[in-house]
Amino acid sequence: MVCPYCQKNNTKVVDKRDNNEEGVTRRRRECEECGKRFTTYERIETINLYVIKRSGKIEEFDREKLKRGIMRAVKKRQLPDAQIEELVQNIEQTLLNHESTEIKAQEIGEMVLEGLKQIDDVGYLLFASVYRDFQTIDDFKKAIKSLEKEYKE
Repeated sequence: MVCPYCQKNNTKVVDKRDNNEEGVTRRRRECEECGKRFTTYERIETINLYVIKRSGKIEEFDREKLKRGIMRAVKKRQLPDAQIEELVQNIEQTLLNHESTEIKAQEIGEMVLEGLKQIDDVGYLLFASVYRDFQTIDDFKKAIKSLEKEYKE
């Protein structure tokens, strides 16, 4: 860190305070050259993620919209909120680590399905019925057979 007084690059941190609510770290620094103290603030740079919808429209990723969609699909299931929150967190983390800031809605849907499959089979089927637009009982039968096949492997 460059000292704002003498422009030397020889400073040390003498006090550090994190404010988790605001995502800010306050550091009190001292220049080892001139002895003067100054304060710096460190913030995490947010990454904007964008979702490419099936229609081709691009919109900003909305974590709460993702969570609402999952909650709506599994509302009659007795899944703990913490489990759903963990699923949303895992998906969001995967998206943040994605090589691109734009991701197709279909990829997010598949991540949700994969996560629900590990948490609750019925929740998986409920979400899949909307996401994959099930029209007939045969669509449900195929999904159930696919689940059964995975359990046998």
